[in-house]
Amino acid sequence: MDGLVKSQVPHERSLLALFKSSPSSSSLSSSFSSSWTSEVVLQTRSKIRREGEPNNVADLRSEQTRSHIIENEAIQGVGFINGIDGHSGMEWKDLEKRFDQVARTGSGAEPVVTWSEFGFCIGMHSSPEFANELLRALRRGKGWKSNITKTDLYHLWFRMKDNSFNSRMRIFFDMCNRNKDGRITETDIKQTILLTASTNKLSVTHDEAEDYASLIMKFLDKKNKGYIEISQMGSLFKATNLSNSKAHSPMKQVSSVGSSTHNVLHNTSGDFCEEQQEPMSRTEVLFRTYWRRAWIVLVWLLACLGLFVWKFVQYRHRSGFEVMGYCLPTAKGAAETLKLNMALVLLPVCRNTITWLRKHRPINSVVPFNDNINFHKLIAGGIVVGVILHGGTHLACDFPRISESDKSIFRQTIAAGFGYHRPTYTQILATTEVASGIGMVVLMGIAFALAAKWPRRRSPVLPVSLRRVTGYNTFWYSHHLFVLVYALLIIHSMFLFLTDKLMEKTTWMYIAFPVLLYAGERIFRAIRSGSYEVDILKASICPGKVLYLKMQKPEGFKFHSGMYIFIQCPQISPFEWHPFSLTSGPQDDYLSVHIRTLGDWSYQIYDLFQEAVLSRSKGCPKLYIDGPYGSAAQDHVKYDILVLIGLGIGATPFISILKDVVKGVQTTQNDHTMQPNKGSIKSISLLGYKRAKLF
Repeated sequence: MDGLVKSQVPHERSLLALFKSSPSSSSLSSSFSSSWTSEVVLQTRSKIRREGEPNNVADLRSEQTRSHIIENEAIQGVGFINGIDGHSGMEWKDLEKRFDQVARTGSGAEPVVTWSEFGFCIGMHSSPEFANELLRALRRGKGWKSNITKTDLYHLWFRMKDNSFNSRMRIFFDMCNRNKDGRITETDIKQTILLTASTNKLSVTHDEAEDYASLIMKFLDKKNKGYIEISQMGSLFKATNLSNSKAHSPMKQVSSVGSSTHNVLHNTSGDFCEEQQEPMSRTEVLFRTYWRRAWIVLVWLLACLGLFVWKFVQYRHRSGFEVMGYCLPTAKGAAETLKLNMALVLLPVCRNTITWLRKHRPINSVVPFNDNINFHKLIAGGIVVGVILHGGTHLACDFPRISESDKSIFRQTIAAGFGYHRPTYTQILATTEVASGIGMVVLMGIAFALAAKWPRRRSPVLPVSLRRVTGYNTFWYSHHLFVLVYALLIIHSMFLFLTDKLMEKTTWMYIAFPVLLYAGERIFRAIRSGSYEVDILKASICPGKVLYLKMQKPEGFKFHSGMYIFIQCPQISPFEWHPFSLTSGPQDDYLSVHIRTLGDWSYQIYDLFQEAVLSRSKGCPKLYIDGPYGSAAQDHVKYDILVLIGLGIGATPFISILKDVVKGVQTTQNDHTMQPNKGSIKSISLLGYKRAKLF
């Protein structure tokens, strides 16, 4: 009998058939069976084989069919929960009558019933155990044995009547999840099956209930963890909805339901939805969030540690160790880390280079360019530690030991570096090496102090006298003291006490490339910004002291949504440049920004343009722009699911992104309009996004 399927084991009833046969007379129990009118008979333990086929082919076919059968059994196995939808013969007025029959006045003025009378009120007085479990699930286990008012009963009944997907799934999950840990095991499912069967007056043995629970676990617990969570349960209920919408006949082919659960699921309304993924653990979330930062910081720390150890070991075997002991290798090890950090600290502020590197996906995917300023601050912290360790060890340990050393040991070891004259402590401080080092420390101390949060933002915590000399401008100008710092660093490195070998004076090797790169960027920015004088097309004052500027787009100016530019107003200051997010779209033929008044410069430019707008003057203040530069908002194109969260003026980068999205939608619509023969459009891709939300 070629082509026929043989079964060697009698058919067994599915869980669906079990729950839909011979219901009890109770009102709610009848609702379990009212939504189902047919019995599905499936094979679950059959060995299926086509005659004439080789054993291996038959085994493969049997395994595939068995997989589909298991999926179908699992899908149909939870179909009974569709009964908790409130479509029984009882209405709210019937519940009110039952409530009034048993209600009593408690401590308050409102009548109440006890939790044990919930089953009577909803028509399940013959199944009190099931009613109690249902109440526990509806109340999520929180004080579920407290008294019930009529208002409480109405809310509970409303949830039972809610036929939505999420509501039915939540009730079923909470009924199984008795210990409220968010996980249900095979035993939990088995107990719920037995309880429901008993309520419906159905004959189900423990072995049968165990088989049905095992089928559900096989379908959902793919990783064999021994439990399932609500997200996994959701995929089964979606498949149940799909099978219900498709299966109008009680005898559907197994493959029609089994194959429907693979890859992508569709709910009964036809909306697209992906199969829910298992929620990530806290460790995985932290790893995904910080792994790029972590490896960069780890490499930096290892580099600093390696240089310190290398120089420490080197000077541990130098003659100067006999005079200064471990103070010498400690100071020299710290000095080597300072060379590295003085080179690295410039790289995160090379904005043009970073913007260019952002465009390369392989690099951008592993280097956290969004944290460039944070890395700049981290390296600055490393410089502070290095200065304290290097300078402090020299001043407090090395120099006193040199000035107080034994003359014979001094002559035998380091006398040549000092012209065979043992210097005093004051004479050491007056040398070029030490004087240049102290000068660097003083300048860096000023720059670091004024770059701190309170002075930079002119915090009210500071005394009034300090607030007058602090702020963004002070921070900006003081940071340029590092030009002198690097000049002193070169001088400091060329005059060393203990070595005359040029190859050991390696500071210039560390800083040559970063300094040239940064200097080149500043020159390039100065030239480019000079050619980017823009005309103001429109200026308007918005609520909240926000200035809107619409500017002419320079020729050849290209940018991506989410980028920002620097703006300079010579009428305020020829040196100050301030960053603002572009709110115009890349396809627009103009540039626009929204400037909120938060500091001195923004208040001044607001006043200038407010005066021009109110006086209706034809001329507006002259502006120069520099950019564009990349930012974190620019990375929106890397993700399938986009969530935009903007507070106040922080929403400005999203204006450009939304314009880009809208433009993408219009382009997609136009493309489909020009190609009508390629099928109808059911959904429009927003620049490749599957979902996008704005808050």
